[in-house]
Amino acid sequence: MRRRDFIGLLGSGVVLPILSARTAQAAVRRIAFLSAGAETDPQISQFLEGFRKGLRENGWIEGRNLEIEFRWTAGDPDRASLFAKELVDLKPDLIVSHTTPATSALHRATSVIPIVFVVVSDPIGNGFVSSLSRPGGNVTGFVNLEASMASKWVELAKEVAPRLKRIAILFNPDTAPYAYYEPSIKSAAQSQSVDLVEAPIHSAGDIESALQRLDLAADGGIVVMPDAFTALQQVYSRIIEIAARDRIPAIYPYRYMAVAGGLMSYGTDNGDLFRRAAAYVDRILKGAKPAELPVQLPTKFEFIINVRTAQLQGCDIPLKLRAFADDVIE
Repeated sequence: MRRRDFIGLLGSGVVLPILSARTAQAAVRRIAFLSAGAETDPQISQFLEGFRKGLRENGWIEGRNLEIEFRWTAGDPDRASLFAKELVDLKPDLIVSHTTPATSALHRATSVIPIVFVVVSDPIGNGFVSSLSRPGGNVTGFVNLEASMASKWVELAKEVAPRLKRIAILFNPDTAPYAYYEPSIKSAAQSQSVDLVEAPIHSAGDIESALQRLDLAADGGIVVMPDAFTALQQVYSRIIEIAARDRIPAIYPYRYMAVAGGLMSYGTDNGDLFRRAAAYVDRILKGAKPAELPVQLPTKFEFIINVRTAQLQGCDIPLKLRAFADDVIE
């Protein structure tokens, strides 16, 4: 185009599209986030800050070139289905899902919109992906715990309380991937000569009655399963309270539960998963396909001991366990 023709177009009020990598990046993209947690949960807020930091490091700034639509199910599977449909109807560029129930609801709701999951244990068994290396559909993400890790919960419980003869597995059958961990837990229980008893719960009000029926005070312990429900603050706080009161040794899947007063925890650093998920969001927004992004396994594991709780419950923490711990809460 000659210069005088270009000036003439400007004078006539015609606006020419001038595209560049910078202006393309400046276009506002919309993503959604479906969490099985509660919006008021401080732990979720901390995870999300890490996620947002990861987005900022990749150039995605809320209010400038990115919008995020949030929904919170607070552990309710029915609400997950309702909110999944709501978010899909908004037609975002991508949806981030937190936990298996949220991912399952979204997977049923769309086969087109890219989904990046965090804190999911068994994406193959749940049908989210074809394989870890080649997901093959619209879903990929970050696994929180491998099945073999479940054996460590039993072994560590027995180390702290050698008198253990029974271990109650505390979980919500509506939300927990118990079948995924069951073989490892049973194998470890057999090798440690302890009996397993299932303690299904559906509300925080079920916890005390479920544990009272098992009468664990004399020779029992508790393994709290990784579960969208048991991760709710009002649920794990109640478990911690009852275990401390009745002096029942218990092991939890996440650091924040030990920090809150649980005896000990062994599991993944979920904050790391949220930070890493931001990189996948960035890649997909820039054109990558979920089908070609491998599902990522956890890389950071933490064993935390709360010595204050151990002293209150009369548990003697072996020195070798203290040495093995990533953090000892005094």
